[in-house]
Amino acid sequence: MEIIGIIPARFASTRFPGKPLVSIQGKTMIQRVYEQASKAKLAQVLVATDDERIQTEVQRFGGNVVLTAEHHQSGTDRCFEAYTQFNVPYDCIINIQGDEPFIQPEQIDLLVTCFENPATQLATLVKSIESAAELFNPNSPKVVLNQHQEAIYFSRQPIPYLRGAEEATWPQKHVYYKHIGIYGYRADILEQITQLPPSSLEKAESLEQLRWLENGFKITTAVTHLETFGIDTPEDLEKALRAK
Repeated sequence: MEIIGIIPARFASTRFPGKPLVSIQGKTMIQRVYEQASKAKLAQVLVATDDERIQTEVQRFGGNVVLTAEHHQSGTDRCFEAYTQFNVPYDCIINIQGDEPFIQPEQIDLLVTCFENPATQLATLVKSIESAAELFNPNSPKVVLNQHQEAIYFSRQPIPYLRGAEEATWPQKHVYYKHIGIYGYRADILEQITQLPPSSLEKAESLEQLRWLENGFKITTAVTHLETFGIDTPEDLEKALRAK
């Protein structure tokens, strides 16, 4: 099974413009993501960007990069354009977030194992929630799984609702999972989902994966015990560095 890892990287960001090029202890963020992804069991790693400054930086450190259109609404769409531009067939594509410079190769490899089952269409990672603060944080999407470890819904709200229990005790009374934003797609499925129009649930929660569920696609999950550090603001970067 041949798998490519694609890292979507936009320059524009409301809260942290140009963050792929920010220096983190002597290396740019995009270089750190690329180097971490290159340690995983992937046949190829590729950056998909809409900005020539990021393209130049990736070329500087010897990485593979494709310049994509600016209009894409999601990393999924950018991944698909980059994949078609690269024009080398792969069985699966792993979408690795360009703002996670501390992603662990083990997390990527764990996601890859989901595709050992030929029935897997889409895959992502989840992690158990330990605290009420995390559970009730709307910026941390939650996911409900069925008995086959498939996602059946994602929400910014804590679900399920535990009737008759104090909210502070919910994480101790039920296993809640948060979504880790790394995706895997079978190549033919990636092409199909990029043709779908935005769905009502996706618009309500502002979560693109709900579009796939609403259209009948299945999302396999794997449970990781490793934390991730998405960088949305300069403050996020400071916190991540302190945690390291």
